[in-house]
Amino acid sequence: MNKNEVYQWLLEVQHPAQEEKNVVELGLVQEIELADGSIKVTLGFPKRPDPLKNYLIGAVRACIYRHAPGGTEITVESVVKEPAKPAPKGPQFNLEQLREVRNIIGVASGKGGVGKSTVAVNLAVALARLGYRVGLADADVYGPSVPTMTATEDAVIEMEGESEENSLFVPVEKYGVKWLSVGHVSPEGQALIWRGPMASTALKQIILQTLWGPLDFLLIDMPPGTGDIHISLVGDIPMTGAVIVTTPQTVALADVLRGVNLFRNPQVDKPILGLIENMAWFTPAEHPEERYYLFGKDGGAQMASQLDIPFLGQIPLVQSIREGADAGEPVALGTRPDSLAFLELARKLASAV
Repeated sequence: MNKNEVYQWLLEVQHPAQEEKNVVELGLVQEIELADGSIKVTLGFPKRPDPLKNYLIGAVRACIYRHAPGGTEITVESVVKEPAKPAPKGPQFNLEQLREVRNIIGVASGKGGVGKSTVAVNLAVALARLGYRVGLADADVYGPSVPTMTATEDAVIEMEGESEENSLFVPVEKYGVKWLSVGHVSPEGQALIWRGPMASTALKQIILQTLWGPLDFLLIDMPPGTGDIHISLVGDIPMTGAVIVTTPQTVALADVLRGVNLFRNPQVDKPILGLIENMAWFTPAEHPEERYYLFGKDGGAQMASQLDIPFLGQIPLVQSIREGADAGEPVALGTRPDSLAFLELARKLASAV
């Protein structure tokens, strides 16, 4: 006699009120214990009382009595069965792929159009030039420009893993940096019409399901603004802190305060590692010593002082930065003054961390 035999016997015990289903099909048989000369069956019932509970206990006892050898000691008990927890919805993420990442830094801006992605890409390259192990996750879901800025639009993203459920992205490596963007895994030119939860899930997948390996810095190029995507990211990703990018003009600086308040919110509580003033002035290529303050002067530096944020530096508005971004060759690769400006930013950021 074994447990399987006892289960077969119990298939005969029908539940009168459950369309003639038996106690095994209904999941009421919690446990069967066999010992020398004894059988113990435990039935599990939901918290809501079953008016036929005592009937079923007696029916199970009678069924075993009919089949078991004479003299067998038969015990039937009942317990309250805890309801099954619903299966989690959507993909499940963990932080395993970030285990060897020392610092995770969000590159954010209060509004679009301030050159946040340009700064993020060049900052990543500059950190790599200083000898750090660097990765960049392009989380700007509605405007993923990193593939263009790094000339990796045609890169084929490989997957590694035993099955589709646990497969991981393998990032693109170029200029000493590991890159992965929403633009790498979505068709070129296709508009990503995603609501907030869908976008948040996609971005977590880009960050948490990628083989980053050992990194000193993982930069996250965040979407502009302060919406639910940002709250989801900073809530679920263990960020070291954030860098804010702005231009000197008043309309951009007004949005800086919103971005800073997002990270300083008690529910988020992430340090602001510094503020970068982009497009600080315009310098013609023919007259490198001249400066034209098209968007105002020193607005970012003044805002950093008012908000008690470290000021990491200023990036000029020069043609070479735009040309490098369009050509997929970040200006931080070079030795021009604008290239050296990004190297200095990288040094200050590393020191701040």
